[in-house]
Amino acid sequence: MFDTIEKLDHSLIQHGPANNRIYLMKVSGQDLPELLDKMDAMAQQNHYTKIFTKVPLQTKPLFEARGYIEEAVIPGFFHGDTEAVFLSRFVDPQREQDPSQKQLEEILDIAAEKVEQPEIKSLPDGFEIRQVRSDEAEAMAAIFKVVFESYPFPVHDPDYLRETMETHIEYYAAYENGTMVAVSSAEMDTEAENVEMTDFATLPDYRGKGLASCLLSYMENRMLEKGIQTGYTIARALSAGMNITFARAGYTYAGTLTNNTNICGQLESMNVWYKLLSA
Repeated sequence: MFDTIEKLDHSLIQHGPANNRIYLMKVSGQDLPELLDKMDAMAQQNHYTKIFTKVPLQTKPLFEARGYIEEAVIPGFFHGDTEAVFLSRFVDPQREQDPSQKQLEEILDIAAEKVEQPEIKSLPDGFEIRQVRSDEAEAMAAIFKVVFESYPFPVHDPDYLRETMETHIEYYAAYENGTMVAVSSAEMDTEAENVEMTDFATLPDYRGKGLASCLLSYMENRMLEKGIQTGYTIARALSAGMNITFARAGYTYAGTLTNNTNICGQLESMNVWYKLLSA
Protein backbone atom coordinates (compact mmCIF):
# COMPACT_ATOMS: atom_id res chain seq x y z
CA MET A 1 0.00 0.00 0.00
CA PHE A 2 1.36 3.41 -0.98
CA ASP A 3 0.18 6.87 -0.04
CA THR A 4 -1.66 9.04 -2.54
CA ILE A 5 -0.14 12.05 -4.29
CA GLU A 6 -2.79 14.56 -5.33
CA LYS A 7 -3.68 18.23 -5.61
CA LEU A 8 -5.38 19.92 -2.67
CA ASP A 9 -6.66 23.09 -4.30
CA HIS A 10 -3.52 24.41 -6.04
CA SER A 11 -1.02 22.71 -3.69
CA LEU A 12 0.50 19.22 -3.93
CA ILE A 13 0.21 16.75 -1.07
CA GLN A 14 0.99 13.13 -0.31
CA HIS A 15 -1.14 11.40 2.30
CA GLY A 16 -2.22 7.97 3.44
CA PRO A 17 -1.95 5.26 6.09
CA ALA A 18 1.47 3.94 5.02
CA ASN A 19 3.27 6.95 6.50
CA ASN A 20 0.24 7.91 8.63
CA ARG A 21 0.69 11.56 7.72
CA ILE A 22 0.01 14.41 5.32
CA TYR A 23 3.07 15.69 3.45
CA LEU A 24 2.65 19.15 1.90
CA MET A 25 5.14 18.76 -0.95
CA LYS A 26 4.44 22.04 -2.77
CA VAL A 27 2.39 24.91 -1.41
CA SER A 28 0.60 27.52 -3.48
CA GLY A 29 0.40 30.88 -1.76
CA GLN A 30 -3.15 31.41 -3.03
CA ASP A 31 -4.31 28.44 -0.92
CA LEU A 32 -3.22 30.01 2.39
CA PRO A 33 -4.41 30.19 5.10
CA GLU A 34 -7.44 28.01 4.23
CA LEU A 35 -5.15 25.11 3.28
CA LEU A 36 -4.18 24.65 6.93
CA ASP A 37 -7.82 24.14 7.92
CA LYS A 38 -8.29 21.61 5.12
CA MET A 39 -5.21 19.62 6.15
CA ASP A 40 -6.38 19.64 9.78
CA ALA A 41 -9.75 18.28 8.71
CA MET A 42 -8.15 15.62 6.53
CA ALA A 43 -5.84 14.54 9.37
CA GLN A 44 -8.75 14.30 11.80
CA GLN A 45 -10.93 12.38 9.34
CA ASN A 46 -8.18 9.85 8.55
CA HIS A 47 -6.61 9.71 12.04
CA TYR A 48 -3.21 10.80 10.70
CA THR A 49 -0.69 11.52 13.46
CA LYS A 50 1.56 14.02 11.67
CA ILE A 51 1.29 16.87 9.14
CA PHE A 52 4.67 17.51 7.50
CA THR A 53 5.31 20.54 5.26
CA LYS A 54 8.08 21.91 3.02
CA VAL A 55 7.39 25.61 2.49
CA PRO A 56 9.11 28.95 1.75
CA LEU A 57 10.52 30.83 4.73
CA GLN A 58 8.04 33.70 4.47
CA THR A 59 5.13 31.38 5.30
CA LYS A 60 6.74 30.13 8.53
CA PRO A 61 4.89 32.49 10.94
CA LEU A 62 1.51 31.40 9.57
CA PHE A 63 2.29 27.73 10.21
CA GLU A 64 3.90 28.32 13.62
CA ALA A 65 0.79 30.19 14.74
CA ARG A 66 -1.11 26.96 14.10
CA GLY A 67 1.16 24.78 16.23
CA TYR A 68 3.76 23.73 13.65
CA ILE A 69 7.38 23.40 14.75
CA GLU A 70 10.51 23.79 12.64
CA GLU A 71 12.37 20.53 12.04
CA ALA A 72 14.83 21.54 9.29
CA VAL A 73 15.92 24.50 7.15
CA ILE A 74 17.56 24.48 3.70
CA PRO A 75 19.14 27.79 2.59
CA GLY A 76 18.96 28.52 -1.12
CA PHE A 77 16.26 25.92 -1.74
CA PHE A 78 14.31 28.15 -4.11
CA HIS A 79 16.45 29.49 -6.99
CA GLY A 80 19.58 29.31 -4.86
CA ASP A 81 18.58 32.28 -2.69
CA THR A 82 15.38 31.60 -0.68
CA GLU A 83 15.16 29.28 2.33
CA ALA A 84 12.78 26.35 2.64
CA VAL A 85 11.61 25.31 6.08
CA PHE A 86 10.34 21.88 7.04
CA LEU A 87 7.55 22.46 9.55
CA SER A 88 5.53 19.74 11.25
CA ARG A 89 2.48 19.50 13.44
CA PHE A 90 2.33 16.37 15.56
CA VAL A 91 -1.34 15.53 15.84
CA ASP A 92 -0.37 12.73 18.22
CA PRO A 93 2.25 14.03 20.71
CA GLN A 94 3.70 10.52 21.07
CA ARG A 95 4.95 10.68 17.47
CA GLU A 96 7.21 13.57 18.45
CA GLN A 97 9.34 11.23 20.57
CA ASP A 98 11.90 8.90 18.96
CA PRO A 99 13.13 6.13 21.29
CA SER A 100 16.30 5.89 19.17
CA GLN A 101 17.29 9.49 19.91
CA LYS A 102 20.62 8.59 21.52
CA GLN A 103 21.62 6.42 18.55
CA LEU A 104 20.59 9.17 16.12
CA GLU A 105 22.83 11.65 17.89
CA GLU A 106 25.75 9.21 17.82
CA ILE A 107 25.37 8.76 14.06
CA LEU A 108 25.35 12.53 13.52
CA ASP A 109 28.51 12.82 15.62
CA ILE A 110 30.21 10.17 13.47
CA ALA A 111 29.09 11.95 10.28
CA ALA A 112 30.43 15.27 11.60
CA GLU A 113 33.84 13.70 12.15
CA LYS A 114 33.89 12.51 8.53
CA VAL A 115 33.35 15.99 7.06
CA GLU A 116 37.10 16.54 7.06
CA GLN A 117 37.68 13.18 5.35
CA PRO A 118 36.27 13.58 1.81
CA GLU A 119 35.28 10.38 0.03
CA ILE A 120 37.50 9.26 -2.84
CA LYS A 121 35.02 9.03 -5.69
CA SER A 122 36.75 6.55 -7.98
CA LEU A 123 34.85 3.61 -9.42
CA PRO A 124 36.35 0.15 -8.97
CA ASP A 125 37.71 -1.53 -12.08
CA GLY A 126 34.98 -3.09 -14.22
CA PHE A 127 32.28 -0.62 -13.07
CA GLU A 128 30.55 2.22 -14.88
CA ILE A 129 27.83 4.77 -14.05
CA ARG A 130 25.21 6.07 -16.45
CA GLN A 131 21.60 7.20 -16.59
CA VAL A 132 19.05 4.38 -16.47
CA ARG A 133 16.93 3.76 -19.57
CA SER A 134 13.18 3.16 -19.41
CA ASP A 135 13.64 -0.44 -20.60
CA GLU A 136 15.72 -1.10 -17.46
CA ALA A 137 12.91 -0.23 -15.03
CA GLU A 138 12.36 -3.89 -14.09
CA ALA A 139 16.01 -4.35 -13.14
CA MET A 140 15.91 -1.19 -11.05
CA ALA A 141 12.68 -2.19 -9.29
CA ALA A 142 14.24 -5.58 -8.47
CA ILE A 143 17.10 -3.85 -6.62
CA PHE A 144 14.67 -1.68 -4.65
CA LYS A 145 12.73 -4.80 -3.63
CA VAL A 146 15.89 -6.39 -2.27
CA VAL A 147 17.03 -3.30 -0.34
CA PHE A 148 13.76 -1.80 0.97
CA GLU A 149 11.06 -3.79 2.72
CA SER A 150 8.90 -0.68 2.58
CA TYR A 151 9.35 2.72 0.97
CA PRO A 152 7.35 5.98 0.92
CA PHE A 153 7.01 5.90 -2.88
CA PRO A 154 6.24 2.89 -5.14
CA VAL A 155 9.80 2.35 -6.38
CA HIS A 156 9.09 -1.41 -6.45
CA ASP A 157 6.77 -0.78 -9.41
CA PRO A 158 8.48 -0.55 -12.85
CA ASP A 159 5.51 1.38 -14.23
CA TYR A 160 5.95 4.06 -11.55
CA LEU A 161 9.65 4.30 -12.37
CA ARG A 162 8.95 4.70 -16.08
CA GLU A 163 6.23 7.27 -15.43
CA THR A 164 8.47 9.43 -13.24
CA MET A 165 11.32 9.16 -15.77
CA GLU A 166 9.06 10.97 -18.22
CA THR A 167 8.27 13.83 -15.84
CA HIS A 168 10.83 14.94 -13.24
CA ILE A 169 13.14 12.14 -12.06
CA GLU A 170 16.37 10.92 -13.60
CA TYR A 171 17.58 7.55 -12.36
CA TYR A 172 21.23 6.54 -12.37
CA ALA A 173 22.93 3.21 -11.80
CA ALA A 174 26.30 1.63 -11.26
CA TYR A 175 26.96 -1.42 -13.43
CA GLU A 176 29.52 -4.19 -13.08
CA ASN A 177 30.34 -5.55 -16.51
CA GLY A 178 26.94 -4.38 -17.74
CA THR A 179 24.91 -5.70 -14.77
CA MET A 180 23.05 -3.14 -12.63
CA VAL A 181 24.16 -3.40 -8.99
CA ALA A 182 23.37 0.00 -7.40
CA VAL A 183 20.87 2.76 -8.15
CA SER A 184 19.95 6.31 -7.16
CA SER A 185 17.76 9.11 -8.41
CA ALA A 186 17.73 12.86 -8.93
CA GLU A 187 14.22 14.24 -8.32
CA MET A 188 14.30 17.65 -9.96
CA ASP A 189 12.27 20.78 -9.39
CA THR A 190 13.55 22.70 -12.39
CA GLU A 191 11.28 25.67 -11.69
CA ALA A 192 12.74 26.17 -8.18
CA GLU A 193 16.20 24.96 -9.33
CA ASN A 194 16.66 22.28 -6.66
CA VAL A 195 17.05 18.52 -6.69
CA GLU A 196 16.52 15.77 -4.15
CA MET A 197 19.30 13.19 -4.31
CA THR A 198 17.48 10.07 -3.21
CA ASP A 199 16.58 6.40 -3.68
CA PHE A 200 20.12 5.11 -3.04
CA ALA A 201 20.10 1.32 -3.08
CA THR A 202 23.06 -1.05 -3.43
CA LEU A 203 22.80 -4.82 -3.63
CA PRO A 204 24.27 -6.44 -0.47
CA ASP A 205 27.21 -8.07 -2.26
CA TYR A 206 28.38 -4.70 -3.59
CA ARG A 207 28.31 -2.59 -0.44
CA GLY A 208 31.51 -1.07 0.87
CA LYS A 209 32.80 -0.14 -2.59
CA GLY A 210 31.78 3.52 -2.40
CA LEU A 211 29.17 3.18 -5.14
CA ALA A 212 26.71 5.56 -3.44
CA SER A 213 29.39 8.26 -3.27
CA CYS A 214 30.24 7.74 -6.93
CA LEU A 215 26.58 7.94 -7.91
CA LEU A 216 26.13 11.12 -5.87
CA SER A 217 29.13 12.80 -7.48
CA TYR A 218 27.97 11.81 -10.96
CA MET A 219 24.46 13.15 -10.32
CA GLU A 220 25.80 16.44 -8.97
CA ASN A 221 27.72 17.03 -12.19
CA ARG A 222 24.66 16.23 -14.29
CA MET A 223 22.46 18.56 -12.23
CA LEU A 224 24.94 21.44 -12.53
CA GLU A 225 24.79 21.04 -16.31
CA LYS A 226 21.01 21.54 -16.05
CA GLY A 227 21.30 24.74 -14.02
CA ILE A 228 20.19 23.22 -10.71
CA GLN A 229 21.38 25.38 -7.82
CA THR A 230 20.78 23.33 -4.67
CA GLY A 231 20.96 19.62 -3.88
CA TYR A 232 19.45 18.02 -0.81
CA THR A 233 18.52 14.66 0.61
CA ILE A 234 16.18 13.23 3.24
CA ALA A 235 18.20 10.29 4.54
CA ARG A 236 17.37 7.62 7.12
CA ALA A 237 18.67 8.99 10.40
CA LEU A 238 19.56 5.44 11.49
CA SER A 239 21.70 4.82 8.39
CA ALA A 240 25.24 5.73 9.38
CA GLY A 241 26.47 4.94 5.86
CA MET A 242 24.18 7.37 4.03
CA ASN A 243 24.70 10.19 6.53
CA ILE A 244 28.47 9.76 6.25
CA THR A 245 28.22 9.68 2.45
CA PHE A 246 26.55 13.09 2.34
CA ALA A 247 28.75 14.60 5.06
CA ARG A 248 31.88 13.56 3.14
CA ALA A 249 30.42 14.97 -0.07
CA GLY A 250 30.23 18.43 1.48
CA TYR A 251 26.58 18.48 2.47
CA THR A 252 25.48 20.38 5.58
CA TYR A 253 23.14 18.89 8.19
CA ALA A 254 19.86 20.85 8.18
CA GLY A 255 17.75 19.08 10.81
CA THR A 256 15.93 15.87 11.71
CA LEU A 257 12.35 14.96 10.77
CA THR A 258 11.11 12.89 13.69
CA ASN A 259 9.23 9.63 13.01
CA ASN A 260 8.59 10.89 9.51
CA THR A 261 8.79 8.09 6.95
CA ASN A 262 7.78 4.45 6.63
CA ILE A 263 10.95 2.88 5.28
CA CYS A 264 12.50 -0.55 5.73
CA GLY A 265 9.38 -1.81 7.50
CA GLN A 266 8.80 0.89 10.12
CA LEU A 267 8.39 4.60 10.77
CA GLU A 268 11.83 6.21 11.03
CA SER A 269 13.28 9.63 11.63
CA MET A 270 15.02 11.25 8.66
CA ASN A 271 17.98 13.64 8.46
CA VAL A 272 17.97 16.51 5.98
CA TRP A 273 21.28 17.46 4.30
CA TYR A 274 21.87 20.14 1.66
CA LYS A 275 24.58 21.54 -0.60
CA LEU A 276 24.76 24.61 -2.82
CA LEU A 277 25.91 22.92 -5.99
CA SER A 278 26.79 26.15 -7.76
CA ALA A 279 29.01 27.42 -4.92
